[in-house]
Amino acid sequence: MKPFVLFVCIVSVLRAAAQLPVAEPPRSTDTRQISVEEYCESVTAYSRQLKSAAEQRIESVEEMGRIRTGFLPRLSASGSFSVAVRRFNDAERWTFAVEPQIVQTIYGGGATRAAYRQAELGYGIALCNEEFTRLEVRYAAEYAYWNLSAMQLFADAMQRYVAIIRSLKEVVDRRFAEGYIAKGDVLMIDTRLSEAEYQAVTTERDYIVALHNFNILRGAAPEAEVALAEGIRDSLPAPKRREGIEALERRPDYAAAQLRAEQAGVAVRAARAPYNPQLGVGIGGMWQPYSPNRNGSTYLDGKAFVQLSVPIFHWGERRRAVGAAEAARRRSEWDAAELQDDIVREEMNGWTAMLESRAQVGATEYNLRIAGENLEISTYSYGEGMVTILDVMQAQLSWIQIYTNAIQAHYSYAVAVSDYRRITADFQ
Repeated sequence: MKPFVLFVCIVSVLRAAAQLPVAEPPRSTDTRQISVEEYCESVTAYSRQLKSAAEQRIESVEEMGRIRTGFLPRLSASGSFSVAVRRFNDAERWTFAVEPQIVQTIYGGGATRAAYRQAELGYGIALCNEEFTRLEVRYAAEYAYWNLSAMQLFADAMQRYVAIIRSLKEVVDRRFAEGYIAKGDVLMIDTRLSEAEYQAVTTERDYIVALHNFNILRGAAPEAEVALAEGIRDSLPAPKRREGIEALERRPDYAAAQLRAEQAGVAVRAARAPYNPQLGVGIGGMWQPYSPNRNGSTYLDGKAFVQLSVPIFHWGERRRAVGAAEAARRRSEWDAAELQDDIVREEMNGWTAMLESRAQVGATEYNLRIAGENLEISTYSYGEGMVTILDVMQAQLSWIQIYTNAIQAHYSYAVAVSDYRRITADFQ
């Protein structure tokens, strides 16, 4: 009866270990748990990419202000001072000239207006890029969160697997000592235990790497332990599907591509502008000594002027410049069209991946329950002498494989949900 009583106890332990836990115990002493929303907020606040995108937006604002000054009058001054080596006719050797003037461009060929419109579009592009960067940072944060949850489950699964093998090893050692089994069973269980311990070390290393990535992304100490308030096994509602045009309208990178195509169209006008007539008016003056400068006295002479420039023949330079700008415009339009196809394809593939991973979650959970029952029966049957140690080890291997498949399915579904929300810009 001793083997029977011992196996009843072991089976009760295996039954508890064979089921995928609903919530894993925290791996740190920190009682405060961090939710996925809190983590995403901390990553967003720390993100260097977002700070760089914000600076790009500020840069575009300053560029708009700079180009706007092209519509306003400009005050400038030029001057010169010289000293002659020799003195002639009792005249002073030195002379100077200072010429201040105010110039207002009446018509610059459309260059200033085109440049200002390009700057406006550049500001819109910078806003879109900043929003797209925010989406990417949010997705990276959720990915790191779910990855840490999955690596924690994998590590805990291998620890349970090691505990199960060790429990069986105790039984095998006892039965060998009592003379019921041969030395071969002991060697096989020792080998399986060694392999399980090696895999446990590997999964623990993966967890540590995931922890480092998790902390570095939010600007915390890489080794800081955390407790996750949510996990991949929690119920994650599927997002609303957004097909075709709706997905395109929500994507900031597609909006930026359209703005770049429009900006390239304005660049055609900017390329044509230097070859158009240009007109400007102004007033100025000249302060200088009399010539020859006999006594150092000076005078101020004012003037008003009109500047007109009309390009006549530049060997086809205008045609080449406009042709290059037109080609750049068409390339931008093709890039926007290609991005449109990519987004439509991403949406369809992302939705399919999410549905398939959700179906895998249900299938693996069902298989896990069967594998757990099979493990219990095989372990009990071995105690009764009905099966060999190989049957029990095969049941253990099957259980850990299905166990890890279940974790992978939950992880794939969580990542697929985040990825689809990124594709459709559906982060709230």
